[in-house]
Amino acid sequence: MHSVYVFDAYGTLFDVHAAVRRHAAEVGPDADALSAVWRTKQLEYSWVRSLAGRYRDFWSLTEDALDTALKTVPSAPSSMRETLLDAYRELDAYPEVIDVLTQLREAGAQTAILSNGSQAMLELAVKAARIGGLLDDILSVDTLGAYKPLPAVYELVTNRFRVYPEAVSFQSSNRWDIAGATAFGFRTVWINRGGAPDEYRDMAPAVTLSSLTGLAGV
Repeated sequence: MHSVYVFDAYGTLFDVHAAVRRHAAEVGPDADALSAVWRTKQLEYSWVRSLAGRYRDFWSLTEDALDTALKTVPSAPSSMRETLLDAYRELDAYPEVIDVLTQLREAGAQTAILSNGSQAMLELAVKAARIGGLLDDILSVDTLGAYKPLPAVYELVTNRFRVYPEAVSFQSSNRWDIAGATAFGFRTVWINRGGAPDEYRDMAPAVTLSSLTGLAGV
């Protein structure tokens, strides 16, 4: 067991495709394509903003990404914009999340979120998932004005919990995030929900799981 378990939020604790899935019938036959573009652009915009030194909070980028997705997938009605954004504010948590966080807490570990999400959107998601009582903190890149995988983002964890990187187990479904956290010195667990091929082999995870289930035992 590690003393601190830190989780990425979107794609790791919360299902980023739940917003579109919830309204798939209204979005139409290209709902999956819309959701995929939305997610891809959301991440792309965060990296470009960081590299350009032109930070905008993640909620603004989420709105921008949806606007692009709606233009890219014209079969999806633009009238769904506000409905989809409302759904994104309260994404479904993956079914194992509460049990895993409970197990870690009962074992004496501290738990936290470290996310590109803005503080406000993270707090809404945590409240909707009813996991606030299972977390010691919610850490947002808002305090830095830059996005992962910048090393200073991961340093938010070591500063907050006053530990060395090796005391932290960091979990993310995003392979690029795992690469950044590994380079920083965290023990990393890649939650490879979709069975994606491995990348960044010089910054490999310590463990790969298909979900968060069993995390406390690895």
